[in-house]
This record gives sequence, structure tokens and C-alpha cells, in this order.
Amino acid sequence: MIEPTLLEVSTADIEQLATGMNLMWALTVTFLIFFMHAGFAMLEAGQVRSKNVANQLTKNMLTWAVGIFVFFVIGMGISNNVGAALGGGDSSPLTMFGEGSFDWAMWLFSAVFAMTAATIVSGAVAGRAKLRAYITYTFLLAAVIYPVVAAMVWYAPGGEPILASFGFADFAGGMVVHGVGGVAGLTAAWILGSRMDKYNDDGSVNIIPGHSMTFAVLGTLILCFGWFGFNVGTAATVVDVDAGAAAGEVVGLADFEYVGSIAMVTALGMGLGALGASTISLAMNGKVDTLYVANGMLAGLVGVTGPTDLITPMGAIAIGFLAGAQLPIVFKLVDERLKIDDVCAVFPVHGTAGMLGLIIYPLWSIEGTAIGGGVVAGGILSIEASAFAPQIVGVVAITVWTVAATAAVWGAFKAVGQARVTPEHERDGLDVTEHGVDTYPEFGGPDVATDGGSVEDKRVRTDGGEPNSEELRSDGGKPNDGEIKMVTAIVRPDRLGAIKQSLAESGAPSLTVTNVSGRGSQPAKKGQWRGEEYTVDLHQKVKIECVVADIPAETVVDAICEGANTGEPGDGKVFVTPVERAVQIRTGKTGTDAV
Repeated sequence: MIEPTLLEVSTADIEQLATGMNLMWALTVTFLIFFMHAGFAMLEAGQVRSKNVANQLTKNMLTWAVGIFVFFVIGMGISNNVGAALGGGDSSPLTMFGEGSFDWAMWLFSAVFAMTAATIVSGAVAGRAKLRAYITYTFLLAAVIYPVVAAMVWYAPGGEPILASFGFADFAGGMVVHGVGGVAGLTAAWILGSRMDKYNDDGSVNIIPGHSMTFAVLGTLILCFGWFGFNVGTAATVVDVDAGAAAGEVVGLADFEYVGSIAMVTALGMGLGALGASTISLAMNGKVDTLYVANGMLAGLVGVTGPTDLITPMGAIAIGFLAGAQLPIVFKLVDERLKIDDVCAVFPVHGTAGMLGLIIYPLWSIEGTAIGGGVVAGGILSIEASAFAPQIVGVVAITVWTVAATAAVWGAFKAVGQARVTPEHERDGLDVTEHGVDTYPEFGGPDVATDGGSVEDKRVRTDGGEPNSEELRSDGGKPNDGEIKMVTAIVRPDRLGAIKQSLAESGAPSLTVTNVSGRGSQPAKKGQWRGEEYTVDLHQKVKIECVVADIPAETVVDAICEGANTGEPGDGKVFVTPVERAVQIRTGKTGTDAV
């Protein structure tokens, strides 16, 4: 059998091969972008209090669940029809997406962009927004707010998007996705109001640290990984049959002609964003704040996302650094001057960073129409105002629409009393009040013993008999002189397991443990959250209460001291007090029999 040569392969075969390659690439980067939701979940969960973690995780999952359905049923159609109407194209109420496999993959690619914009908002309103209000807003953002913005910049079947026709360029969503999310988050946080105890009556700010820096940094790195799908993946087509035919070749490169440049620009923006935030943090606070470094990496990425196909490597370095550097400054402005409680700093990370990159990118444009290529080459060209005007117009138009639409929705929620939870629910935490779960149960249930457990009762009489509450001591007396004693200890939380084990071995396995905080001889500590220093003078402790009758209180005290002692200030104290009366509820027994 004679194998066909390359020239004998039909055009249809080549087209199928090209479509398959493009489809595989588009789906791969789409899955990468979806994985960014794991990063958002971790980043936001780390920056909220432990009592609100489950609520934040739930919002992230429901953002996808609700948003993907709404974007399928309504959002994509709104984008195409509004884009066509504004851009002079052909619109139809049924214009949603095409009928082929690649068209469906491109719909999913569009959907993950929309969901990214939606999930950004949850970080700004953390800790006080009602779940139903947030989900309703997600519905409207996926159905109308984001699709209208995308229509102005990207979608206009049969025509040209209205902002693109003015020269506005946003390659991967620096403003369409991240700017919308950041501006919407700031607007929602402003309408909603700050968390309880965030601001004092005199306007001073109370620092409310998040519960896990580990989660925040892990989430950041996951987002950085997914961002390559976001930026590089926007070069969604690998090869182009028509372009190859025009050049006299079998196939030609499509967007992959510049994909290497986009990958390099993305990586540089990420690194320089972290350096920019670190530099300003060091200048403002004398220390390199970990959270600013993490947020700075994301701000640098946002900064280069919009013009990633239009800037030189020098532009990526400059824009990435500036986007990271503005982060601490803008956050302090929002937090301390505007008094807007943007919990996860979504506006300086996604809002102003996206605006900055798109507005100043002509300074380093690969087209060389402004200072651009001149800086790289060592010379300076004249700045053309026309290179900046379309970018400013586009940023302003998107900002105005997003603020107006978001304020209308959250303002309506607030007017009918459905925007935020009650003060009682906010104080207790949204995990319990909104979801009925405890993300971090401090101690296991009655049958759970993961940190020491119980051991068999080791009180054994020398005569082989069974111990009882009336057992005599060697001196002829009764334990505790026949009275009931309460042994109370305030100790370090990390010593609880050792204390439980020690108590069990001493024959006193019954105890009550409570989470407490207090102040004693242990010195106060200093902490930082986004560069702001705060004092911790109430230290986290656990209170152990053990009521004994047939076991000497001294034995219990010795057991607690043995398990709790580290030799450092703050080990705690033990108190022994008499118990006047004890009653066992089930049997009605009283006195030592009840114990």
C-alpha cells in the first residue's frame, strides 16, 4: 500500500488537524483558568477571620455554580447582542454561540473569564454580606454587568466592538475582567459598610488580621500558575490554514506567532509586581510585609494582563513594578482615608493595577508609536496623545458602567435590609449563622481524641480489689479530706494534648476545656497585617477544669504542671478551689457520689 505524501493530503484533513490542535490548546488553558478558582478560594479564605472561612469558600463555589449556568442561559447572548447593537453588527435574540465543537470550547473559554470577574467581588464584601445578596449579585453580574463590558470590548458579531473601534485595547482582561471585579468589589464594600469594630468613633482604624497567611500565599501561587492560562491562553488559536495558504504553505502560525512574548511578559510582570510591593512596604513600614508581596505578585500580573500582547519586556518590567508599588499606597488610601473596608484588597490588586497597565502601556508599546521602542533602543521618540486617549476613554467607560450597575444592585439590597447580616450573626461568624458549620472545631466531639486521648484507669489497689470513691489513703484519711475540689488551669493551647495524656495517666480523665484569652506575666507581642502594626496583649489560652473527689487535687495539679511546663513565661497557672455542692443530673446523686 502506498502511503500518501504530504501534498496528497487533502485540505479538509489539514483543516481538521488544525482545528484539533486549536481545540486541545483552548481547552487546556480553559482548565488552567478554572483552576484559578482554587487560588481565589485559598487567598480569600486566608485573609478572613477563622469564623468566616466556610462562608468564603461557599461563596467561591456558588459563584462558579450559579455564574456558569447564568452565563450559558443569558450572559453570552447578552454579550453578543449588545455588542452587535453597539458595534453595528447583526443581532438576534438567539445569538449565543456557534454550533461546532470549537465554538462550544470558546464559549467555555469566555465563561471562565466571566466567572473570574465575579469571584473577585466576594473578597471585598467578606465577613458581613448576606449569602443570598451575594448570590443574587453574582447572577446579575454574570447575566448583564460583565456581558455588557465584554460586548463593548470583545464581542460584536458582524461588527466591531464600540470601544475597540475607538482604539481601546485590552488583550486578556486587565480591565474587562479584573478592573470590573476590582471596581465592583470596592463599590459593593462601600455600599455595604465596614465590618463591625473596623473603625473607631474617631475614625482610627482597627487592624483585623486574617486567620491564615499560609492559605493566602498558597492561593497566590495557585493564581500565578493559572495566570499563564489566562494571558498566554488568550492566544487561543495555534495554527491557521488560511494564513498558510496565503503564504504558499500548508499551514501558518496564528496567535502562536507572539505567544512566547506573552509568556515572557506575564512572568516578568509577576516577579516585578512582588518587587514593587516589597519596595514600598519596606519604605513605609521598615519591613517587607508577606501579604503585600503576595498581593503585589497578583497586582503585577493584572498590570500586564491588558496590554500583554502590546508591550516590550521593558514595559513588563516597568508596568509590573509600578502595579505592585501602587498597591500599599492605594490600599492605605482606601482603608484609612476613604474608610472603605475592602477586606481582601481587591481594588488595588485588580482595579487600579488593571487601569494603570492599560493607560500607560503606550510608553513601552511594541508598535513604537510613543516612547516605547525608543526606551528599549536607547533613544526617545515623541509621545503621541492619540495612543493614550482611547485607553483612558475605555477605562472610564467601563468604570462608570460597573459602579452604576453595582451600586444600583447593592443599594437596592441595602434599602430593603437584605444587604448584610445582623450584628449578632456577624459577631458569631458567618460559618455558623449562614451555614451551620464550624470550620475549625477547636476540640473533637465526645468520642474524638486526636491529641492525647484517654487511657485506662490505672488506679489499682494493692490488695487486688476495685478502687472506689471511699478508698482510704495510706495515712488513713480520704482524698481531699472527703471534700470535692475544682482544679482550674490556664495553659498554652499547644500543651493540651500532653496535659490530657498526663491527666489520664494520673487517673483523672474527666475534664472540661474552654477557649479563652487573657493577660498575665507573658509579654505582649507585636503583629503586622499589610504593613500595619498591632499589639497582641490578650494571648490565646485554654482553660482546663477538673472536678475531683476520689483523686487528690494535688495529684491533678502535678499532672497538669507536668504536661504544661515548657519553662517559658506564659506556661500558665493552676488554681484549686472547694466545690460547695455537686449534683449528677441523670441520677440525682449529690456530693462525692455525683463526682
